[in-house]
Amino acid sequence: MIRKAAILCSIVFALLLTACGAGGGSSNSDSANSQAADTNLTAEEEIVITATNYSFDQKEYHLKKGVPVKIIFKNESGNHGILVPEMKLRLDAKDSSKVILPEEAGTFEVTCAIMCGSGHSGMSAKIIVE
Repeated sequence: MIRKAAILCSIVFALLLTACGAGGGSSNSDSANSQAADTNLTAEEEIVITATNYSFDQKEYHLKKGVPVKIIFKNESGNHGILVPEMKLRLDAKDSSKVILPEEAGTFEVTCAIMCGSGHSGMSAKIIVE
């Protein structure tokens, strides 16, 4: 009986990890923002998003529409990452920076991309493109 309960708990835990890592949800547009994959795009601005246990260093980060920006992710404590599906942006310890070109004004939610513990679901901030 204990073995069945342990297997069931393991399956539920695996499903929770999968759900937290999924980039589900609706986006404003499929091409809301383009990713600066080519090296010809040079960042005119730079922002740093720093994560600690269950929070980011700011509640809001402001970007200018049409201005290339280098986003740098720093992790000060715990195991975290950032995910902004509408901007096709995912950063973590391995890939800690990226240049993007915000092409659409709006407010975009930044969430933790790595299941980090009990406060994971409340770990969010906003990127506001003006």
